[in-house]
Amino acid sequence: MNPQPVELRRDLGITAAVAIVVGTVIGSGIFLVPKTMILKVGSPDLLFLVWIVGGLLSLFGALTYAELAASMPEAGGEYVFLREAYGPFWGFLFGWIQTLIAKSGSIAALGVGFFLYFANFFPVLDSTIFEIPLPIGPGGGPLPIRWGQVGAACLILLLAGVNYLGVRVSGGVQIFFTVSKLALIFGLVAAGLLLGSGSASHFTDTVPAPGGFTGFFAALVAALWAYDGWNNLSMVSSEIKRPGRNLPLALIGGTGTVMLVYLLTNVAYFYVLSPADVAASDRVASEMMRRILGEGGAAVVSVVAMVSMFAALNGSILSGSRIPYAMARDGLFPRWLAKVDPIHRVPRESVLFLSLLASILVFSGRYEEIITYVIFTSWILYAMTTAAVIVLRRKRPDLARPYRTLGYPVVPMLFVVAASAILISTLFEAPRESTIGLSVIAIAWPFYRYWARRKTLRAQA
Repeated sequence: MNPQPVELRRDLGITAAVAIVVGTVIGSGIFLVPKTMILKVGSPDLLFLVWIVGGLLSLFGALTYAELAASMPEAGGEYVFLREAYGPFWGFLFGWIQTLIAKSGSIAALGVGFFLYFANFFPVLDSTIFEIPLPIGPGGGPLPIRWGQVGAACLILLLAGVNYLGVRVSGGVQIFFTVSKLALIFGLVAAGLLLGSGSASHFTDTVPAPGGFTGFFAALVAALWAYDGWNNLSMVSSEIKRPGRNLPLALIGGTGTVMLVYLLTNVAYFYVLSPADVAASDRVASEMMRRILGEGGAAVVSVVAMVSMFAALNGSILSGSRIPYAMARDGLFPRWLAKVDPIHRVPRESVLFLSLLASILVFSGRYEEIITYVIFTSWILYAMTTAAVIVLRRKRPDLARPYRTLGYPVVPMLFVVAASAILISTLFEAPRESTIGLSVIAIAWPFYRYWARRKTLRAQA
């Protein structure tokens, strides 16, 4: 008699679910993209409109994903939705990209970003330990290995250990650091509005910018990058208590909270700083606090950014590790990745695999470049996932749907239209990266055929 397989356990409540959404979305974007956005649209009023439109589009996506997640509360998120709507290859493609490139690269970027801010307190972290004498570094030169990279890899592996202790522990860590992050960000907003010698006239000032539809759309792409990550909660659907209720509430409530935080933060930025100041600053939050509290204010922002990225990093490992687990469980990845720890009820090998892969990308120094290559393909799959609500309404009318998309079918269609516009824009503005992204699909196909064939042979044995 075969023993019952160990399954994941529903230990995440509504608070942890919201913390995963908010904690993984608010990373470094809010500290970086205002400069890019004001240089594209030229005026604060248009910039705020971009934040609102980007927030609404993300909310439309969350409304749609809420139906999918509530009706199919399984580990893997989009992997499951695409598999059910279009067939196993499209689910495999999403898992392939997320596991090997997008999610691992995002984790690497967050780890390195954490130590870039940490280096403000310990400059030695920016120093080079040694160089690898091969033409694999910047500009085809040697690859430098810095102390900050070592620290980033150690931090990633530390959080892998935290996640190994169980979803209840990692969920508790996520709640604590997300609440801390929000408290610190609201503290920055209060400081900007109450302590700063700002001026309401800044909101009517302008800077030279392309403007028009082109400028607005370019700023919208930057805003959507800052909003990215709200979909991560669906990846841990199988560990959410009362998924039919809590998944929709967390996706919609979490995305709405992020939108509010971004708007309030930008109000503080532009109250203290003029549009020209924002356009000239790579770290707008640091510049705002420097105006208010001097150099000590900039150090405060470094702490806020580190807490923000720590929460995003933990949430990314927690959610991302469920993708290779789900693929392996379906026989489309190595079977050992489907193992669940019998004590802590976590996909231990999957957590370690994703974290080790991210640590390797940390030392490669190419994680941001690699992520750029797959953004095009990722948005194809985001659009297909959102359209899956319409597909599954027709394909699976019998599917239990505890929550139905508000504004269906207009809401998912608007998201698909926006995603299609982003794809067309990216294709014209970054044809090289788009072509490489499309090649990922071709590369994934033989691997899918290999694992699918193995799965068939095991079923026949």
